[in-house]
Amino acid sequence: MAYFDAASSAPLHPVARQALLASLDEGWADPARLYREGRRARMLLDAARETAAEAVGCRADELVFTSSGTRAVHSGIAGVLAGRRRIGSHLIVSAVEHSSVLHAADTHEAGGGSVSQVAVGRSGAVDAGAYAQALRPDTALACLQSANHEVGTEQPVAEVAAACREAGVPLLVDAAQSLGWGRVEGDWSVLTGSAHKWGGPSGVGLLVVRKGVRFAAQGPLDERESGRAAGFENIPAIVAAAASLRALRAEAAQEAVRLRELTERIRARVPRLVPDVEVVGDPERRLPGIVTFSCLYVDGETLLHELDRAGFSVSSGSSCTSSTLTPSHVLKAMGVLSEGNVRVSLPFGTPEEDVERFLRVLAPAVAGMREKLGAPTAEKVVRDEDVLVVDSLGKRCPIPVIELAKVIGDVPVGGLVRVLSDDEAARLDIPAWCEMRGQEYVGEESAERGAAYLVRRVS
Repeated sequence: MAYFDAASSAPLHPVARQALLASLDEGWADPARLYREGRRARMLLDAARETAAEAVGCRADELVFTSSGTRAVHSGIAGVLAGRRRIGSHLIVSAVEHSSVLHAADTHEAGGGSVSQVAVGRSGAVDAGAYAQALRPDTALACLQSANHEVGTEQPVAEVAAACREAGVPLLVDAAQSLGWGRVEGDWSVLTGSAHKWGGPSGVGLLVVRKGVRFAAQGPLDERESGRAAGFENIPAIVAAAASLRALRAEAAQEAVRLRELTERIRARVPRLVPDVEVVGDPERRLPGIVTFSCLYVDGETLLHELDRAGFSVSSGSSCTSSTLTPSHVLKAMGVLSEGNVRVSLPFGTPEEDVERFLRVLAPAVAGMREKLGAPTAEKVVRDEDVLVVDSLGKRCPIPVIELAKVIGDVPVGGLVRVLSDDEAARLDIPAWCEMRGQEYVGEESAERGAAYLVRRVS
């Protein structure tokens, strides 16, 4: 079985396993106690903090360990907003942040705060100038991920951090996806990370708050971790997390070159092997191990099951996955195709032969699915004056787009097709299909059920 979902959770690094087992016998005592066992536990905790701080590029007393990356994000956002409430209650996030950031933003807005969401382009990156324009006198905090978790696009953190610094606004960087590859550049103020993303054990997060940033920890006071992360420290897991981060960094430069070549191979060959595919994300400013593409006329959940049966564990941002009936917020913000979406994220050490076998398996899997779907068959097509109407009500992706593709050739150049659909994914996939096929997306109209999407034939 080839595991290609490291962006969700990386396999446990061998060094993490060794450190975890070794520290189980030494790190069980309370590090706040002064007796021998407590002092031994404190030494392990302090050493892990120094190691992690060196990897991040901060002072050891600026870094605390939390129970997860999500907890680090929530604590970091809440703490800075509370610490700067006299400045204002305005929060800035990008449209493609991890759900932990967006959920914290929703909570802040529900409590009376204001939130601005900065849009991204089709590559998934924000424009640093647009971020600077979103800053206001009452802005308490800005948030920006270092790299996107779904498509691998790296964000212009240094440029945004400079704009925030000039405006006197702290910038929180969610570095969960990139921290294993290297330090986050720029003059950021707060940083979060998650150990299971770089091959450490789950249940360990990092929260870094630079000196001088106003921060007020929320919730009941606790003496642990400078009062910023309540609860007894899981010292064996923390030691393993720090050890694996240091070990991974030692390999990162060389491994980045190798994995980047493998993902570039996927990016280049998938469109040649499989017709009607959109490879998404920035082609250059991207993490080494992530490549994402979407296949027209394919059910995303079924495709993942087919690849699983063929021996590949991949993930998807498709609207057709079992966990959601709406498109990935990242793909939606980018305005790219969501149906038949596959994210391949290669862990450290992925063999080249596994990638080659994946490329051999993918094309037959997609072709077989398209054949089963009869891609495409338009079951309900009528003419309404000069408009061809496709009734796809009650049908889920990718059927509405399949039926659109089937009939577009039946109208003259300049003619219109009106697609009726009550599937939320159509709002994203039909414009994305038009972009891929060189047709004009006219817009959306209200309908008795669902919505009507107008497409003009250009060629």
